[in-house]
Amino acid sequence: MDIKSASFVKSSPTVALCPDSRLPEYAFIGRSNVGKSSLINMLVAQKNLAMTSSKPGKTLLINHFIVNEQWHLVDLPGYGFANVPKDVRAKLEPMIKGYILKREQLTNLFLLIDVRHEPQKVDLEFMEFLGENGVPFSIVFTKADKLGPMRVKENVEAYQNALLEQWEELPPIFITSSEKKQGRTELLDYIEEINASLNN
Repeated sequence: MDIKSASFVKSSPTVALCPDSRLPEYAFIGRSNVGKSSLINMLVAQKNLAMTSSKPGKTLLINHFIVNEQWHLVDLPGYGFANVPKDVRAKLEPMIKGYILKREQLTNLFLLIDVRHEPQKVDLEFMEFLGENGVPFSIVFTKADKLGPMRVKENVEAYQNALLEQWEELPPIFITSSEKKQGRTELLDYIEEINASLNN
């Protein structure tokens, strides 16, 4: 897929206020500081479409972007809530769950995981929540350039093994690096494939 255009549409505090559109939506979520904004910017080949920050937890709204005038890319607030005040946390959880469970246009959720870490309980629990609710999702490992290829492979396999204790079948898995543009083609091709299947 060639990215010809990508622009900001709207930030929404609740799912009810999200854009009134029938376009397919691909949402990105992950724990704070997983490299979500960098990955989104890398995918659309723009430096500042999604605001990057060294401070975790900067995305506090549901942010819609339109890509190629054909589909929405959705930047969701992180979960795990590092350094987020309790009152903000109380709003974020229902906002995230509301979007994931009620937004009919949600076509696929890309769950971002920092490949440098061992399987984290909070990520595994979040996947369980997605599985229980039948939410289509894929796993995107980020920051692959920070480790050697063998370590990346070992850490991904550790996650797969942890998942296979609960799951019969694994979701699609992508390995990415925003710095090296690794995984960009694979992710965009996957989105294009799903879009094509929706149009048939």
